[in-house]
Amino acid sequence: MKISHKWLLDYINTSLSPAEIATLLTDTGLEVEGVQEVETVKGGLKGIVIGEVLTCTPHPNADRLKVTQVDIGHEKPLQIVCGAPNVAAGQKVPVATVGSTIYSPDGDFTIKKGKLRGEISEGMICAEDELNLGEDHDGIMVLDAKAQVGQAAAEYFAIESDFVYEIGLTPNRTDAMCHYGVARDLRAALLRHGHKNTNLTLPSIEAFKVENNTRPISIEIEDTGGCGRYAGLSISGVKVAASPEWMQNKLRAIGLGPVNNVVDVTNYVLHETGHPLHAFDAHEITGDKIVVKNLPSGSTFTTLDDKTRTLNGEDLMICNVEEGMVIAGVFGGKRSGVSEKTTDVFLEAAYFNPVRIRKTAKRHGLNTDASFRYERGVDPEMTLYALKRAALLIQELAGGEVSMDIADEHPVNMQPSVVELSLHRMEQLIGQAIEEEMVLDILRWLEIKVLSKNGDRLNLEIPTYRVDVTREADVIEEILRIYGFNNIETGTKMQVSIAPHDVRDEAAYKELISEALSARGYHEIMNNSLVKGDYFTTHGFNAEESIEILNPLSQDLSVLRQSLLFGGLETVARNANRQRPDLKLYEYGHAYQKTGGEYRQYSTLSLWVSGMERGENWRESSLPSDFYTLKKEVDFILNRMEIKGTQTEESTAAYLDFGLAYLLNNRKVVEFGKVAPSVTKQLECKSDVFYAQLDWHYLAAKAKKQKVTFTELPKYPEVRRDLALLLDKGVAYRDLEMAAHKAERKLLKGVNLFDVYEGKNLAEGKKSYALSFVLADPNGTLHDKQVDRVMDKILHSFKAQFNAELR
Repeated sequence: MKISHKWLLDYINTSLSPAEIATLLTDTGLEVEGVQEVETVKGGLKGIVIGEVLTCTPHPNADRLKVTQVDIGHEKPLQIVCGAPNVAAGQKVPVATVGSTIYSPDGDFTIKKGKLRGEISEGMICAEDELNLGEDHDGIMVLDAKAQVGQAAAEYFAIESDFVYEIGLTPNRTDAMCHYGVARDLRAALLRHGHKNTNLTLPSIEAFKVENNTRPISIEIEDTGGCGRYAGLSISGVKVAASPEWMQNKLRAIGLGPVNNVVDVTNYVLHETGHPLHAFDAHEITGDKIVVKNLPSGSTFTTLDDKTRTLNGEDLMICNVEEGMVIAGVFGGKRSGVSEKTTDVFLEAAYFNPVRIRKTAKRHGLNTDASFRYERGVDPEMTLYALKRAALLIQELAGGEVSMDIADEHPVNMQPSVVELSLHRMEQLIGQAIEEEMVLDILRWLEIKVLSKNGDRLNLEIPTYRVDVTREADVIEEILRIYGFNNIETGTKMQVSIAPHDVRDEAAYKELISEALSARGYHEIMNNSLVKGDYFTTHGFNAEESIEILNPLSQDLSVLRQSLLFGGLETVARNANRQRPDLKLYEYGHAYQKTGGEYRQYSTLSLWVSGMERGENWRESSLPSDFYTLKKEVDFILNRMEIKGTQTEESTAAYLDFGLAYLLNNRKVVEFGKVAPSVTKQLECKSDVFYAQLDWHYLAAKAKKQKVTFTELPKYPEVRRDLALLLDKGVAYRDLEMAAHKAERKLLKGVNLFDVYEGKNLAEGKKSYALSFVLADPNGTLHDKQVDRVMDKILHSFKAQFNAELR
């Protein structure tokens, strides 16, 4: 939020510099992120002075140039070569001296001493567009003959300089979303620091009066839940024109472009008081009646930006007796706005339900100065002041007469909050006592009234503009930020309680696996938990299990994710579109579901693999990522966590083209495979993606229960035997591995599949597996009969369970 230094001083008297004020505001919680000097004309006309053309003669080497002698108040006049057709002796002109910068529409450049066609030129006589003082470039700018030679052009043209504070405002501080609100906080800070004569002044509205009653407009509030107060008045006989320079300069300083005197007044009062206003062309209010209501869902409405919007039944509308004119608190309508033809104006000042305004603004993708304030809650007690203040300014700038008594409908009577403060409780929270007298002073400076006092308990009335102060803790924070956080002493002791802690907790395993995956070439990503609701309407997900956000920031962030899948696919697509197609990604995160009215959250570790597993190089050819690339990583994670005893089954996940699932104690703990083409196409992924989802919380809990044992290095050699088996195509390697370990639990240390063959010379429906078996006895050297006996047991098991044949 931008606050003008000069504008701020309209409400508070202080001689502090902008830098000192910035420090004070930051200390009180209004963090000033930067202070920037601005001028009404870019560059502030620095280096530009008023000169007088003493002589003007034709250039000896150029027909269209002239050589002039210009007096700028120095001992010696400057020689300047000028190409303007209207330059002549005796003129008073603006002169850009050597070293000054010209900010012209064609680009910025610095004036240098040089030669033009052989003649020295020591400056530049300027046209008005070159100084950003107009658009004329037909010739140089000729000034009044009374202009003083040597005077700075900035002084002559009354160029104003200002400082603008960029305040990083927190969403709760609606009271500080205006110049007067910031001045109010600054006054409290100044009084706290001993500036006793600091006064806060709000412009007087005593001059307001109703001249006649020739333009009465009635008000009816149908939707009292959306509108708690609506006030208005009409002004007839206004003349819409440009605003005066002083108002335009103030609005430009905070980044607003002037429109016309009526609209500028509403913007000015908004940024002065924090209360939004709206001006209607009174001739467009059919039936001379304002109705605050909802229009049927599906109704269309054309806004000021010429866009036709489809309304929701909950959108609050300001209507006449026939049609809608304004989306309440958000955006004006095309027809009812003030134009240069407007002669009668109806001014609106209202209090709207913050939640309703926020939902409407987000629903239509609009973010205006008015909605920004209404959706956070404005001060209902400022309504009539803002209305009268704007009326007086319009009369001052555009003329006209107030032509009706103020109509003020407020079906909801909003009372100030009452909060009880315990001084003892405050000391406990802060950790330091603050003198009671100081506490009472700060409360007074913050306009918080003490209704009663009972011992150390204060009964307080909170101003209506502080909608965020509703609890004792809020009041304590208010006192503390004015007292000064830096004034709270830091204790000399630090007390720490150390609880028994098992190093094998979920966080430790997360760090372990993260480091391992990163070392294996994976990159960790973090995606938003809010995603598109459309993702979970197909691909095996149940849309009814999605947890919808009641007030989403956008339709792309409307539900909590049921799976991490789609966020990762968006990351894959984004990187691939930026020539980064070879990806190995992992993410820890929560997924969410609503089942039977209950909300469930579970921890997940997800992996995505796409592109090339290995790029090409001089030693080996490139290798694309495939299902086994991902399976290798899944098995690595389980082994690293010492998870054993899993069973395998084919995945039934609709979002996978094919894949596997690992079960532990009959619970599905891992599911992985190739993402279905329909899913990757929806996410615009250009290559195959392989995805794994691990039930992280359950796996970490099981890993924690595993006992870690250590054994000596084997003293006796291992023995390897190989088997070539003819098998049905439906037999899985993992089933063979489990059967082998079941047949020989003691001596069998490892099984490996090192060759697969399908095709020629094999019967239909058959395949060939080559398996290696590693045997070892920790108590002695194995002899051939032992090894043969073990291999016979394994082969017999294979024949019995899988109808295997030895090739």
